Formats: sequence, structure tokens, C-alpha cells
Amino acid sequence: MNTLDGIIDTVSAVHPILPLLMLMKSHGKLVMVGAPEKPVELPLFPLLMGRKLVAGSCIGGMKETQEMLDFATKHNITPDVEAVPMDYVNTALERLLKSDVKYRFVFDVGNTLNKK
Repeated sequence: MNTLDGIIDTVSAVHPILPLLMLMKSHGKLVMVGAPEKPVELPLFPLLMGRKLVAGSCIGGMKETQEMLDFATKHNITPDVEAVPMDYVNTALERLLKSDVKYRFVFDVGNTLNKK
């Protein structure tokens, strides 16, 4: 809680924003690049009291995305990620602080929620 400077939210499904806001420090920034088909709820009180910012950014349309995927395929470029369940978030943060991260962490929200 209140420890992150920023979060890039790539989730393209409707999901709660409050937990993300609670993770950020005062003046933290949440940048939304996913595009849910329905509007997400944006709780204002944590934004106002924490002086936090929510922004959005397009990361490219279908054409640009396909071009990037084709380029990556042609040149055998693959991501190096460590997919982890949501209940691993505290351990992941500890590892980040220790610089014990070889790959990018990807939190597997979908499979975490499906287990419940």
C-alpha cells in the first residue's frame, strides 16, 4: 500500500481501479493502456486525497499491433516474463527491492480469479 510511483494498467476488461490507486504513493500515476468495452468506475476520493493521477494512452491500433507482431515473429523476438499469481504480489515487490528480477513480472489475474 502507498509504495508505488506508477502503474501501467494493460487490462482490457472491466476491473476495479481502487486497489491500484491504493498501491500508489502520493502523486502516483496510473496510466491506462487497456481498453475495456465498458466504462470502469473511478473512485475520486483516493485521487483527491492522495493527489494521484489517472491518465490514458493509445498504444497503437490493430494495424500497428499486427505490424509489431509480424516484425517480432520474423526476427524471433519473444518477451521474457515471469507470470505469477496475484497472491505473489508482496513477494514480487520484495524481489524488486532486492533487484532479484530477471524478467518482467506479469500478474496472472485471470487464472487467480478462476481459482476462487
